[in-house]
Amino acid sequence: MDEYGERVRRALTESGTSLRGAAKALSYDVAYVSRVINGKQSASPEFRKAVATVLGVPADPGPASYDDEEAAWDLARRVQASDVGGGTLERLELAFDELAMAYPKSSPEALLERIRKHSAYVGKLLDSKKTLAEHRRLLVVGGWLSLLGATVHIDLKQDDAATARLQTAATLARESEHPEIEAWCFETDAWRVLTAGDYSRALELSRVAQSLAPSGSSALIQATAQEGRALARLGESGATYDAIDRVHDLSSAIGEPDRPEHHYKYDPNKALSYTATTLAWLGDTAAEPYARGVIERLKPNDDPSRWPRRVASANIDLALVLVSGNRLDEACDAAQKAILSGKVAPSNHWRALEVVRAVEARALPEAAELRDAYRELRAADDL
Repeated sequence: MDEYGERVRRALTESGTSLRGAAKALSYDVAYVSRVINGKQSASPEFRKAVATVLGVPADPGPASYDDEEAAWDLARRVQASDVGGGTLERLELAFDELAMAYPKSSPEALLERIRKHSAYVGKLLDSKKTLAEHRRLLVVGGWLSLLGATVHIDLKQDDAATARLQTAATLARESEHPEIEAWCFETDAWRVLTAGDYSRALELSRVAQSLAPSGSSALIQATAQEGRALARLGESGATYDAIDRVHDLSSAIGEPDRPEHHYKYDPNKALSYTATTLAWLGDTAAEPYARGVIERLKPNDDPSRWPRRVASANIDLALVLVSGNRLDEACDAAQKAILSGKVAPSNHWRALEVVRAVEARALPEAAELRDAYRELRAADDL
């Protein structure tokens, strides 16, 4: 018996469907179905498609780990009152939370593969019979997954894919009447255009996000922080300091989240990171204690390869402010650590390059070594 035939047989057993009943549902001859199951005849593409629709057996099994995961979810789904079931939805929602918590430490490529698989499963369930409440929950989790996928695409400098996923997330947010997801879409787009150098557009998008975000929500705080960064790049110091103060006021009011590493749950400790970046872009030496505070709190050890991304980013912030203070040896050391950590996402390469160029402008001996490290970083991410 071949692998595909075994998967079809297993699906029949799990669903309690007889061979004759399956043949009738699939509109195929019993003998043909029997030959496929027993490995005596190859399944046609049309048959595989019908089996995927009726029995939920993928035409292409994909990676084994995903096949096992989906098979388990399908089995649980079949015993629910509807074709979707609350248990399946809970597992999907939990899977999204796990992905959002993995975001700060996972490689973008690996995370994106997992997001794709879960998003595909949501799409499959949207075609199933379900209640209105289940339909809305599917739209919401699909919106969150699309939003996180867009964020990863931005990290990888895949702008077209990021735009498509953001549009999908926004559509699902509106259909499910979920304003926080829609606010996050605008905030995420603000970050995308900020990394591209369109600071005025980033400022506009961050303010739209704030207008949509529910009061006291993480999206509101993050969008305010994004406004501050855009203002800093535009050199509007007074408005920048005002945005920093608003972020601190908003974040202090929500307290500690139960999942501080969740990308969409604002942790007041993140305010340190955003303040460091914002002040560094203003050229304000007050950025230094904030950057050092992030490094001290989050650095697990002296091995840069094990740092979370926020530590690498804080080292870039620290390097920028040290350069502006003419503390060049320390700046080179901080920048070198950030680059060699391997945790500077492609969307943040431009920030690392700012430090490299500042060091080169001062004709320091370390400039050549720093430039080589930056080239290796770019080459590794282009593979």
